[in-house]
Amino acid sequence: MAEMTRIIMHGCNGHMGQVISGLVAQDADAEIVAGIDMMDNRENGYPVFTDLDSCQVDADAIIDFSNAKAVDALMDYSAKRGIPLVLCTTGLSEEQNAKVDEISKKVAIMKSANMSLGINTLFKLIQEAAKVLATAGFDMEIVERHHHLKVDAPSGTALALADSLNEAMDHKYHYVYDRSQVRQKRDEKEIGISAVRGGSIVGEHEIIFAGPDEVIEFKHTAYSKAVFGKGAVEAAKYLAGKPAGRYDMKDVING
Repeated sequence: MAEMTRIIMHGCNGHMGQVISGLVAQDADAEIVAGIDMMDNRENGYPVFTDLDSCQVDADAIIDFSNAKAVDALMDYSAKRGIPLVLCTTGLSEEQNAKVDEISKKVAIMKSANMSLGINTLFKLIQEAAKVLATAGFDMEIVERHHHLKVDAPSGTALALADSLNEAMDHKYHYVYDRSQVRQKRDEKEIGISAVRGGSIVGEHEIIFAGPDEVIEFKHTAYSKAVFGKGAVEAAKYLAGKPAGRYDMKDVING
């Protein structure tokens, strides 16, 4: 029988915090032992702390779905207490991403642009496709669509997909986000990334390989945010008890 993973939910009263609370309540192998949120305005069934240092509850992992401003203090807290961290907040600055590397020397930390199992399988599939198609001269484009409340563009997942393609092609490509300012034909070594914002679209990512007289498309659609929550819970279980270091969803998928 698997050991129970005790989780601290950082951002517990936000939308994803509540989604994860619901998922963990149905999971026999995990429990949320404490929540951290600026607002303590819900009945969660676990204690909620309005500031980090007040929370001294024993735990095996922290899941974070909050905002970029709160991430620095959380990383310090995770390192100080030696509790592995699943970092799901997007839109981090370059300095914050550098800090993730620094903190990973002290504690296990997982940062993924997208926690869904489907997207993380897609990373692998498009690399195989790129090796065949881009090598044969196909153009590569990414189109991402999200709800109108999302503030960062392009999405972290779109950038991670582009990085995945570029890695497969020995980093010979550059990214283009806007063609409106330049009147010239497409460079064969560019990956175009387009962002659409509207309505309540949870998340769609399309990778297009366009060649002479044929087009191949890979598309992932998230119909609810529960797919990200499920991945985060699985990541927390995986990270519990792991030594300091950087981890990725690929590690969770490969076990």
